[in-house]
Amino acid sequence: MSQPLVYVDTSTVREGALAELKEAIRELAEFVEENEPRLISYSVYFSHDEREMSVVHVHADAASLDHHMDVAGPRFGRFADLVTLRSIQVYGDPSERALDQLRDKARLLGAGEVVLYAPHAGFSRR
Repeated sequence: MSQPLVYVDTSTVREGALAELKEAIRELAEFVEENEPRLISYSVYFSHDEREMSVVHVHADAASLDHHMDVAGPRFGRFADLVTLRSIQVYGDPSERALDQLRDKARLLGAGEVVLYAPHAGFSRR
């Protein structure tokens, strides 16, 4: 049985972009909820001072992340003037195609790197 994947990205909010970013990310979250039924969780967090944003999603498996990148990926360009992406961390075993798409996302939205954490021990209850 395949293991879930956890995705975390962290971005700096660009000066003066907070209100537009909050609306854009709310719309993206609604789109993801409506179009990605296999996605277990999709959450957006802002730091206390609202200078940083993190997006966390949990996928049932690698195919769910592939689907997310195909469906939501074309919408990421809207964020290019709103954030500077600092990092993408993926916990699990994503496909090479998803990793390539995530590297493209990192280049589009900032200069951050994609860091992969391979599973070692643990369990998942679904």
